Amino acid sequence: MPSDSKQRPVYVISVAAELVDMHPQTLRLYERKGLIRPGRSSGKTRLYSERDIEHLREIRRLTQELGVNLAGVEEVMRLQHELDDLQGEFEAEIQRIEGELREQQSRPQALPAPDGSVDPKDRPVYVISIAAELVDMHPQTLRLYERKQLIRPGRSSGKTRLYSERDIEHLREIRRLTQELGVNLAGVEEIMRLRHELDGAKGHLERNVRRLQEDITERMTAWRTLPAPGSEEQQDNAAREQEEG
Repeated sequence: MPSDSKQRPVYVISVAAELVDMHPQTLRLYERKGLIRPGRSSGKTRLYSERDIEHLREIRRLTQELGVNLAGVEEVMRLQHELDDLQGEFEAEIQRIEGELREQQSRPQALPAPDGSVDPKDRPVYVISIAAELVDMHPQTLRLYERKQLIRPGRSSGKTRLYSERDIEHLREIRRLTQELGVNLAGVEEIMRLRHELDGAKGHLERNVRRLQEDITERMTAWRTLPAPGSEEQQDNAAREQEEG
């Protein structure tokens, strides 16, 4: 999980319940459902963080303002927790790479070249008729979902909609939410917004890790080309500097 101050568990359940205008028993129910994940003190007392308070307020908004059922709320909060965990993984990976960089300064070695290829799941390949057949929906339904921004198909040079494997996965997920879990459209919109955010966060993490790996590789190359201490080239450089001085 992220290490920022919002993750610090500080509120006992009575204070947390008052902050979000809920009964403490409701908070216990949400914890059993896995919607929130409060910390524990050494004495096993529940302690809620600012992030937990934000999540509880989001649950109240989904249920009271948007009318999302509990199954839909569970999906939303599961994705929100995935985003929180991904942020923690990103921070840990950055720390790991920075530590590796410091280690390499005293012991340079070659690193594997990063793979900059595009995920094949994101390649737009299916026209709307094929995509609709794959997910057992009418093409007009796919157009509606696009207007609602539940899916975001690509476009060919001629402006034809082209759907990727990831779009197909998202459409199947929409069908599962609506048909199996009975989630209303407002809930589906929230869930798919978080799914797109999660996909974007994963891509951002991968790009940043790749950038750091490239930086390490460049530094390794530079260190390998430096002359050894006391080498003839280094002595010549020092002599030239003295003459110029």
